[in-house]
Amino acid sequence: MTFREEKRDILRLVFVLSDRKLLFAAAGLFLVGLFSIFSASLGMEKHAGVFVVRQAIWGIVAFAAYTAVLKIGYVRLLELAYRLYGIALLLLFSVLILGHVSRGAQSWIGLAGLRLQPSELTKVALALLLAKHLCRHPVEGLKDLAGVLALAGTSLILVLAQPDLGSAIVLSVMIFTALYAAGTPVRYLWSLAGMALLTLPVAWHFLKEYQKLRLMVFLNPYIDPLGAGYNVIQSRIAVGSGRLLGKGFMMGTQSKLGFLPEPHTDFIFSVFAEEFGFLGSVALLVLFCFLLWRIIAAGVKARDLRGKILVASIAGWIWFQAVEGMAMSMGIAPVTGLPLPFLSYGGSSLLALGMALGLTQSVFLENPKPDDDL
Repeated sequence: MTFREEKRDILRLVFVLSDRKLLFAAAGLFLVGLFSIFSASLGMEKHAGVFVVRQAIWGIVAFAAYTAVLKIGYVRLLELAYRLYGIALLLLFSVLILGHVSRGAQSWIGLAGLRLQPSELTKVALALLLAKHLCRHPVEGLKDLAGVLALAGTSLILVLAQPDLGSAIVLSVMIFTALYAAGTPVRYLWSLAGMALLTLPVAWHFLKEYQKLRLMVFLNPYIDPLGAGYNVIQSRIAVGSGRLLGKGFMMGTQSKLGFLPEPHTDFIFSVFAEEFGFLGSVALLVLFCFLLWRIIAAGVKARDLRGKILVASIAGWIWFQAVEGMAMSMGIAPVTGLPLPFLSYGGSSLLALGMALGLTQSVFLENPKPDDDL
């Protein structure tokens, strides 16, 4: 096959055979993110315009990763699941030794001149691992369940050691949704949920001081209005000031005047809500729901249980981060520092999401076209 034929085959695979609705939904969210990052960066004198250029470049890289994963196919990648997960664990371990500290967490590592967050790439590796392992060793008893939790929990422990509580919760959600999709007996799922609740009082003593403070200001941000509670208070003001229709694109005052902290990352939804209001926020929520519907539809139609588990864990990942990212901006969930999928500035997150969507589309392609009526 010539290079031109190979290129034509890839373009047909990406834009004709795959689920274009899913692709367009993701592209729409990414464009919303670019505009919001551009608007947010105008209030940051040293970085005005820089972040949006970098995000656009990372978007191209993520699309290349999406295309590569789609071309390879999830079946072939499942064959490498244990190896890829092993590489992810090595990266997580190296972060604890060589990682850069940012906002209290040692989550970043320099790789080939770039700063990457291995916990984001671990989500992709974990999804592949769960899909393969749960089909090879289905949970029929406590021994099987313990094996899955020990294997998947290794990444969870390494992420908690950074400490990155937000990403650890995402990994936990992925594990739970994968177990559910694999047909794990309900009694085991209820037991896991119960144990998670029972361990909360004990887990409190292992949290860093800034993590405890985040949880406390979630309940009452005015206990530290100029410190940890400041972010939540300003974010609430930004969202509320948008009212019904918003102030208009690039007209938000909270981010432009420097009141809103981390407007291009953690609180990107606050920037969007202030400028486009309640109706714009509802439209954004509908777009997220549409994306998740297309992801879930690919899993529902999958004839391969591995594909179902794979898509379920990816859906759980994106669903939780989308809900948390918007809820914490409104003050109805604790601040975790998780990026809002496709919108928040961050190359590692975009790269991981591109791979995840490539895997989802690969599962979609394993089904006949007439089934695309969901």
